[in-house]
Amino acid sequence: MSKSSAKCPQCGKPTVQAYRPFCSKRCADLDLGKWLNESYVLPGDSEIPDDISDEG
Repeated sequence: MSKSSAKCPQCGKPTVQAYRPFCSKRCADLDLGKWLNESYVLPGDSEIPDDISDEG
């Protein structure tokens, strides 16, 4: 596996092409876990607009 000069966003080690932008499956899985546990959030309104209802 080839290495690049990019750094893994989880641990800072050089990335590996197979797991890019991460250095390993472990770091990729840690990042996925943070998304699934809602540790990462996208900025925006957290409220549901009034014109959207649950009724069909």
